[in-house]
Amino acid sequence: MCGIVGYIGNKSAVKPVLSGLKALEYRGYDSAGISFISKDKPLTIKQVGRVEALEEELAEQGTITANLAIGHTRWATHGSPSILNAHPHQNTDETIFVVHNGIIENYQVIRSRLQKFGYKFVSETDTEVIPHLIDYYLIEGVSQETQASGVQGTDEERKEAVPISTVTANRSSKRSNLGASAGRVLGSARKQAGTVSFLEAFEAALKDLVGAYAIGAVYAKEPGKIYVARLSSPLVIGVGVHENFLASDPTAIMEHTKKVIYLNDYEVAEISADDVKIHDIQKAIAVHREHEELDFDQEKAVLGDYPHFMLKEIFEAPQTIQSATRGRLRADTNTVKLGGLESVDQQLKYIDRIVIVACGTSYYAGLVGEYLIEELAGIPVEVQLASEFKYRNEPFSRSTALLAISQSGETADTIAAIKKVEGYGVLRLGIVNTVGSTIARMTDAGVYCHAGPEQSVASTKAFIAQVTVLAEIALHLSQGRTRLYKPLLQELLKLPEKAKEILEHTEEIEILAKKYSGYRDFLYLGRNYSYPCALEGALKLKEISYIHAEGFAAGEMKHGPLAMIDQDFPTFAIACKSPLLEKTLSNIEEIKARKGPVLVIATKGDKQIKKLISDVIYIPDTLEQLQPLLIAIVLQLFSYYVAVEKNLNVDRPRNLAKSVTVE
Repeated sequence: MCGIVGYIGNKSAVKPVLSGLKALEYRGYDSAGISFISKDKPLTIKQVGRVEALEEELAEQGTITANLAIGHTRWATHGSPSILNAHPHQNTDETIFVVHNGIIENYQVIRSRLQKFGYKFVSETDTEVIPHLIDYYLIEGVSQETQASGVQGTDEERKEAVPISTVTANRSSKRSNLGASAGRVLGSARKQAGTVSFLEAFEAALKDLVGAYAIGAVYAKEPGKIYVARLSSPLVIGVGVHENFLASDPTAIMEHTKKVIYLNDYEVAEISADDVKIHDIQKAIAVHREHEELDFDQEKAVLGDYPHFMLKEIFEAPQTIQSATRGRLRADTNTVKLGGLESVDQQLKYIDRIVIVACGTSYYAGLVGEYLIEELAGIPVEVQLASEFKYRNEPFSRSTALLAISQSGETADTIAAIKKVEGYGVLRLGIVNTVGSTIARMTDAGVYCHAGPEQSVASTKAFIAQVTVLAEIALHLSQGRTRLYKPLLQELLKLPEKAKEILEHTEEIEILAKKYSGYRDFLYLGRNYSYPCALEGALKLKEISYIHAEGFAAGEMKHGPLAMIDQDFPTFAIACKSPLLEKTLSNIEEIKARKGPVLVIATKGDKQIKKLISDVIYIPDTLEQLQPLLIAIVLQLFSYYVAVEKNLNVDRPRNLAKSVTVE
């Protein structure tokens, strides 16, 4: 999704902001821009397309001496990609500049009201209301009503009647002067401004906004400060020596500092080169928060000799499994130690229902987790799409646990799902990859994936890490009572070597990917533990090759999907060793009878499948419960090589973003 970077310090702001924007390119974007504030007049440069185009235009400007800047990479939500729609956005006088991630849901109401007051809008975005709204409060002042209560009415009421109408409803001459010549009146009013600080105007504007936001704002008359705020959208402050940073993702500032302060919802920060002041506008209190140290290996985010990040991250699968099990599984004592769950171990003993919430690839990992937890621990599990869960009305009890899964820890829908159960007494658990992320801080306990940075938009090692962690949680919850406890624990420790074995024979997968790359449609089939793999395999193919693909439980073939099969509709069947293998083979026979091309993943040593199908990819033998970890590698490689054969942008698929931080 959109990215924010900011710098204030004793050095030139050009390099840290540009390098930060480049570091956020993996998130996906369509335009970029930077605003610089210095003792000279402000400068804003925006470009459609890549950050390189922005960098070239900056070079044409010559030396820029500003020590303060905010930058943005935009992923279109309101308005098509264009210079006018790109961030930063500004007020008419070009004194207030704003970058924003998220969605302002009531922007049309605010915009309409401001237009009546003479404000002119040049973009199609929701963000542009913010600088104009701050400008409005700088001129009009902030009433005691606004300072005391902030938000008037419910969110729904605010969408219908924006607070700026009530804030100034009883104002005297200044309000009554706003009419047909509002532009001129506002101009004269600006000369009288000064009773309201920029911070006060900024906070007043925030109280009018409904939706989600991470905002960075600068004021030309205060060239030594950046003002930031957050609500349901990630924002982090980097702490340096005589310099501080702002970013929507720690990746953007890792080059300069590993000391960070995470903002919470409803918090506003005033950042200068030597200080960070935080204020909670909901509670109206000052907040003191020490910085945290990021645990991040910068080298892991470097492409190295690989042609794409996706291939690099697929090849990191053995290390990913190892990192997720290191220090947690003990082969000599057959024990599972999950430090992140120790604080809630007593509560876990009374849990009789688990609801897993996630989106996309994490949702499919959750489906594997459902099979694992139910089979090993005997606890009923439901897996729900976070985007649907938050709108459902269903009963909860204190014996229910909510388990949220997210690679970034910033997925907006998953965060909303966690917020939904606040007040129910529900135990909130998390599986995330990013230390210090919003979900990591919102949940009562959880387990980190330790997969390291994932740059490619299509998630690969995150799925593998999440399934590994889910297997560990299932073992932990089983308390050793399942006959599978010891075999699974021992096999998990062997899986990195088996993953390496698959990666040593990628040529076979590449050949088959080229063979099938010309088809327009694909069907993925699997049973039991392989069913979520079929769903994930179809998603991967769609994401990066733009081939229409669907995943189905193999037993559903006769209930509709079989109608689609012909010589132009191939099937990728997962037919690894399991008690249900014969049933899957029967499904394959049905497809063959209708002249459908079939590609199969099978277990090494299976001679029966070779008699039936010529295009087979083998994985090493392992327990059925852990097969998804090896199957996923094959499916990821197949999708990767198909996309490469089609000469597509593997790491940056069209219309997609890495971290979905808005609904």
